Formats: sequence, C-alpha cells, structure tokens
Amino acid sequence: MTLIRPAGGTTGADGAARRHGTRRAAALLVLVALGALVPLLGPSAALHGTGEAAAPGVGGIALLRAVLFAALSVSLGELFVHRLAGRLPGAPPEVPRSWARFANTAGLLAALALATVVSTGNLVPHSPGQIDVGGLYDSRDGRLALLEVNAFLLAVVLARRRAAHVWPLAAVVVAEALRAHPAGESGALAGSGLTLVHLTCAALWAGGLPHALRTLRLWRGHPAGAALLGRYARVAAVLLALVTATGVYSALRRMPPGTVLEQLTTTAYGRTLLAKVVLVAVVAVLALWARIRLGRAADPLTACAPARAEVAALGAVVAVSGLLTALPLPIRWS
Repeated sequence: MTLIRPAGGTTGADGAARRHGTRRAAALLVLVALGALVPLLGPSAALHGTGEAAAPGVGGIALLRAVLFAALSVSLGELFVHRLAGRLPGAPPEVPRSWARFANTAGLLAALALATVVSTGNLVPHSPGQIDVGGLYDSRDGRLALLEVNAFLLAVVLARRRAAHVWPLAAVVVAEALRAHPAGESGALAGSGLTLVHLTCAALWAGGLPHALRTLRLWRGHPAGAALLGRYARVAAVLLALVTATGVYSALRRMPPGTVLEQLTTTAYGRTLLAKVVLVAVVAVLALWARIRLGRAADPLTACAPARAEVAALGAVVAVSGLLTALPLPIRWS
C-alpha cells in the first residue's frame, strides 16, 4: 500500500506547526516593536509640563538601556531555569534552543553604543571623530562602560559554557549597580547594594518565565513540566517580594516620604516610576492567575495563557525601566 504525502513533502500536522511557529514569531516581532516605542516616545510624555530638561538623545539612550536590560534578563533567566530543570528528578534531557548568544550580542551592541555616549561626555556623538575611546579610562563612568562592553563580549564567547557564562553577566549587574549611584551620591554604597539585588531579581524573574514556558512546551505531556513551572512559581514569588521591597526603598531614598505623592505626578521620574508600579501590579495579578490555574488544572499548559500575558507585561516593565534610567533624577526636597 502506497502512502501519498501532501504536496511539499510535509504532513498536515507539520504544516500546522510551521504556521503556528510563524504566527508566534510575528507576534513576538510586533511586541518587540511596540516595546521599543516606550523608551523612544516615553520621554516627551513623561517630561510634558514638568519644567524639566532631559539630556540630548534621551529616547535613544533609554532604548539602549532597555535592550541591555532585556539581554541581561534573557541570559540570566535561561541559566536560572536550566538550573531548576536540572534538579528535577526524571526530567527529560531535551532543552530549548539557547537564546543566550543572540541576547548577549544585542547586549554587546547596546553597551558599545552607550560607551560611545559616555566617551563624549554623555552627549550623542554625531561623527566618529567625536568618540574618544581613550578618554573612557579617565572617568569612573567610562571604566564602568568598558567593563560592560568587555563582560558582554566574554558572555558571547562563553554562551555555550553555562558554568562560566554566569560570571560576565554578574559583572554587568555589578557595573550597572555602581553606574546608577555615583561615588558623590549620599549613601552610594547602600544605593548600589539595593540596585544590585533589584536588578538581579528582576532579571531572573523576567528572563526565567519565557524560558520556563519554552521548556514546558518542549516537555508537553511529561509530568516534569508541571513540576518545573511550580518550582519556578515558588521562586518567582520570592523574587517579586525582593523586587518590590528594594524598589520601594530605592524610591524613598530618592523621593522622601513627604514628597512622594507630589513627585509621582509632577516629575518625569515620578510619572515613569508610577507607570512601572502599575505594570508590576498587573504582572503580579497575571502571575497569581497563572499559579491558580496551574494548581487546579490537570494539564499545566492551561496556565500558559496568563503566563504568556505575564511575559508581555514583563517586557513592558523592562522597557519602562530603560526609560527610567535615562530621565532626570527627581528633586530631593527636604
């Protein structure tokens, strides 16, 4: 008996899978494009009516910061979930294709672009002759920018060696924590420590969920999938608590309690921070919805719908975070 294959040499199931994959890729591109609009268009909306002035090229700098944070999240989140999956007894050996090399390459390009801005005194260079690479060694911000470039370059090289891959990524987190709090700032060490914890937890949370869902799709039908998602959910709850605590404390250090409500609506930093708080609240609700469905459903994949929405909301949080780092710091009223 001769089996007749459909034209093109693929079965109907293969064709449906390809169409589904194409739709997912298209949806991802649309979400990335929408996310890029947040840092590009956000400064004008945040600054409107505040009387504050932003640095030249603030939209581009915010976008580069967002790309850097996203790259860091994808790579750290992948390492985090891979470690969780490796500790599950009887888990399938299959793992999703790594995105670390692509993410680290994007992070490297963003870090290089940001370093050129630092080399010109935090002004956007308009010609190659304005870029002073040697001058980066003469300032603290310049040395931190070089550290991030070299760390991402090393992360690209070590992308397939998970045991060593974590160290250059950790160097980027430390550099970002130090960059966010200049040495002359009051309590700079405490501020850097808060940012270090905040950024690490946020990256693990935001980057871990997409990789967990990709792993769950690969393990479809295997009981280890539900166990992995449940284990991630428990750790993510702790990460959310730490992100919230460090974020609130950091905000209160920059906006004293008596001025917070006013600065949340009258300063660009405050408005953007308020938008980030609202987004994080939405993420928390989606996360709770996904965890409830996970606990009640026989098939853990039923929790994927709210979890995918959670991924999109986390992407928006990353984009707003990039914008937040590029805006003028709030006025510290006494």
